[in-house]
Amino acid sequence: MPDNRSAAPAAEEPEAPEETGAPEERSTGGGGPAAVTIAYIAESAGVSVPTVSKVLNGRPGVSDETRARIEELIQRYGYRKPPKNRSNLVELVFRELESMWSVEIIRGVERAARRNKVGVLVSELGLHDTPVRTIDETVGRRPQCVLSVAWLSEEERDQLKAKGIPFVVFDPNGELPDDVPFVGATNWRGGQAATRHLIDLGHRRIAMITGPDHPFCLARNAGYVSALAEAGLPADPNLMVKTLLTREDGYRAARDLLTRPDRPTAVFTANDMQALGVYQAARELGLSIPADLSVVGFDDVPAVAWVDPPLTTVHQPLAEMAVAATELALALGRGEDVPRAGLEIATTLTVRESTAPPKS
Repeated sequence: MPDNRSAAPAAEEPEAPEETGAPEERSTGGGGPAAVTIAYIAESAGVSVPTVSKVLNGRPGVSDETRARIEELIQRYGYRKPPKNRSNLVELVFRELESMWSVEIIRGVERAARRNKVGVLVSELGLHDTPVRTIDETVGRRPQCVLSVAWLSEEERDQLKAKGIPFVVFDPNGELPDDVPFVGATNWRGGQAATRHLIDLGHRRIAMITGPDHPFCLARNAGYVSALAEAGLPADPNLMVKTLLTREDGYRAARDLLTRPDRPTAVFTANDMQALGVYQAARELGLSIPADLSVVGFDDVPAVAWVDPPLTTVHQPLAEMAVAATELALALGRGEDVPRAGLEIATTLTVRESTAPPKS
């Protein structure tokens, strides 16, 4: 299988990054444990890891009393900073690179990396049952930070933490512990806005083709149900189909919905690929979009602006999300205090020509 990794042009080498996690264990010369880490110093002093990092790197923002307490513990335990040997790279990790929106994510990461004068390395690890490589290779490269698209297992997170490599999960598809930093989108509001748009056009039989039980799919479906309830419309289980997030599965779900005697007049899908499947099914059944059927997708991948008719969809700001994720990861690497571990970037509805009022 070809190597899917690529690196941005090398940027000017900045000073080595500050230590912020617990990169290596250190032997102590005092009465502490057999080995000590920066996290142990922070716990002993009753402060955060970034606060200890500021003291170690001579940065302001720490009170004299706290600084003295931390310095005393550093002296007592004989702690020494590990070598500044991280590479001048941000590593962007995909599980698979087949998605249409991968390019938007890479574009956003590149934009933030240029601003921070670091390079970008793109890696493909592969899915659970067909791994191409492991996170060990990423850890061995010692990047300044790691951005993982969709998920990072607990074991992988522990490996990165052990080497003091900060990480951010981009658009997570599973629940994460509260302390794991992530960047996502306002999926619930996106689902609500899409459904409200169809209701405002006069549609009352609105179907929802949703996806697996990932948090973002559940949130989009919950936004759909909320908008129906707000309008006094029932959430008919017969109009909700759960399937995979592919064009083929969207097609099969739409064939089922559109061949019923009481077919829906509008369909909202959990992503744009499913919406393209709805287009195919509607064409085969002789239905015109939007005259006979309105369709709304989710993501706003570039291609859907060029289909016939152009697709109305919820715009997920992938490039902006990628910029925010990169800046967050680099800030964690510098030991900065970040206001919160998770960020959600606002979605917006992009109205095009695939939606119209239903026929009388």
